[in-house]
Amino acid sequence: MADKATTQKRAQRIRRQIKKVAGDRPRLSVHRTSKNIYAQVIDDAKGHTLAAASTLEKDFKAGKKTGADSAAAAAIGKLVAERAVKAGVKEVVFDRGAYIYHGRVKALAEAAREGGLSF
Repeated sequence: MADKATTQKRAQRIRRQIKKVAGDRPRLSVHRTSKNIYAQVIDDAKGHTLAAASTLEKDFKAGKKTGADSAAAAAIGKLVAERAVKAGVKEVVFDRGAYIYHGRVKALAEAAREGGLSF
């Protein structure tokens, strides 16, 4: 199990690489815990969050049993993509943080692509 410092280093290394290739595109940042998953579309140039979604939202909690599975991650991916397109964002760079592209993170990314975001 990686300690906190190692995890933070990995996340910073990935963000540094993303910022090199991003250009003027915002980033789709993913954070997951054992019980929930969160996604934000962030404009780093202005320091603003353009769209966000998580499994903690009231309307999401009413319909789903848990926020800790791939189905919940896919629903959040589709929801954040819908909100980003509504805000005028079509292209993003995917920031997986320190997480590997597998399971819930992959489900969220694929659902965001289906929802209209390209990355």
